[in-house]
Amino acid sequence: MREWVCGCCGRWRVSVELIHGRYRYRLVRRYPARFGGGKDVLGEVGTVAELEELLRRLTPLTLADLYEAA
Repeated sequence: MREWVCGCCGRWRVSVELIHGRYRYRLVRRYPARFGGGKDVLGEVGTVAELEELLRRLTPLTLADLYEAA
């Protein structure tokens, strides 16, 4: 599974997952361990254009703020 992480804090992540035979971009917000850890799935979309819109609506990020995690 590929995953992209924000360069500012690592809190926002986007992964590409195969769901019901289709690839979906999943936007997740992770919480630091000091706050109990965990994650919230904020949305899933099927195209990069929809992902860009989702990021614009729900986060302070753009696609340029994400880098591929190792």
